[in-house]
Amino acid sequence: MAILIFVTLTFLHGTKDRSMLIGIVAIVFNVIMYTSPLTVMKKVITTKSVKYMPFYLSLANFANGIVWSAYALVKFDPYILIPNGLGSLSGLVQLILVAVFYRTTNWDEDEKEVELSASKSSKSDV
Repeated sequence: MAILIFVTLTFLHGTKDRSMLIGIVAIVFNVIMYTSPLTVMKKVITTKSVKYMPFYLSLANFANGIVWSAYALVKFDPYILIPNGLGSLSGLVQLILVAVFYRTTNWDEDEKEVELSASKSSKSDV
């Protein structure tokens, strides 16, 4: 952050140039934020289980992208529209994965693993 502020204030003169740099950096980090669940989405597809992808986070991701995209369309601001449009698509894909793989998810599997590891550790203590 300090480097970005230093570069912006030292080398860029004028609001247009500074806004361009900050807008591009904001787009990059916003896209990273929205696409970070891709690793979890891969795990959901390979395991056919949505246990590791929280539904409310996916819903909030989708809703946030939609609201900010709508705002960007009203103001026609590409710095807001591009990353949040991609975020809307990412959230929609997550919700589709939840709908597709919800029934195939074994919700009790973690509890059984915890019980097995607890019983193994108590037997080894004896």
